[in-house]
Amino acid sequence: MMTWVCVLMFFTSALAKDIQVKSLTSIIKPQVTFVELGSKSCIPCRLMQPVMLSVERRFGTQVKVIFYDVSSSEQSRYADLYSIRLIPTQVFLNNAGKEFFRHEGFYSEAEITKLLKSQGLKPLNNN
Repeated sequence: MMTWVCVLMFFTSALAKDIQVKSLTSIIKPQVTFVELGSKSCIPCRLMQPVMLSVERRFGTQVKVIFYDVSSSEQSRYADLYSIRLIPTQVFLNNAGKEFFRHEGFYSEAEITKLLKSQGLKPLNNN
């Protein structure tokens, strides 16, 4: 009987810790949302893919990166929602969801990093 109580206490404690971690990650709100509007078939858009991945890695939970393939029927509505004129287009939103910057065409990682730093974000590594 004592063994079952110990096992039950261990699992209850582990479950509580897991719930705490999940709750914390749902509370963490990114400071910036980086919305990339493009197409999987567009060459400059494809060049943005590694840039987006690198930004996600460098800034962690400070930045949420979202890609919309506006050439697909499921996501074409985002072209109208963000009033884009060409692809790729990058839209940057603050933590209140308000647009603070927009760029059209390929946008280098160095320039995005400069923009994010100007908003007070810090890379997780020393670059």
